[in-house]
Amino acid sequence: MVEVREVGPDDWLIMRDVRLAALRDAPYAFASTYAREAQLTEDEWRRRASGRNSFLAYLPELGAVPAGIAAGIEDGPGAFELVSMWVRPQARGRTAGSALITAVVDWARARGACALHLWVTENNKPARRLYERCGFTPTGERQPLPSDPRLAEIGMTRPL
Repeated sequence: MVEVREVGPDDWLIMRDVRLAALRDAPYAFASTYAREAQLTEDEWRRRASGRNSFLAYLPELGAVPAGIAAGIEDGPGAFELVSMWVRPQARGRTAGSALITAVVDWARARGACALHLWVTENNKPARRLYERCGFTPTGERQPLPSDPRLAEIGMTRPL
């Protein structure tokens, strides 16, 4: 069974380690890069962890190592985004991803969101399938991936 925990200020080191693992594992999936975020200071990581908008998933078979991470952001009045979604390769297909999405959906609903938006790399078919299973549909939006403009992202949304 997946356990999802909200990241708090004392979790900054765990959050940092998971985020850096995600950027190493799937550089094609994020707007940022490992090189950029590996240089962030402890204060910057503590500030990120204090936002009360990030979640870690845990699976019993992985012990204390988080199975994945996801976050929600308010990107303007009433505009909510699912960001930084990643699940460790050994935890994929074990409901950690859908549990993280549910946590961000609940977070956005609690803030009055009517919909949740995300960007996903166009060729990341496993992620797109997960998002579709969780109720997201393509919006028709397309943009270059900020960390690698050779790749394209598509927008997806889910009504809440």
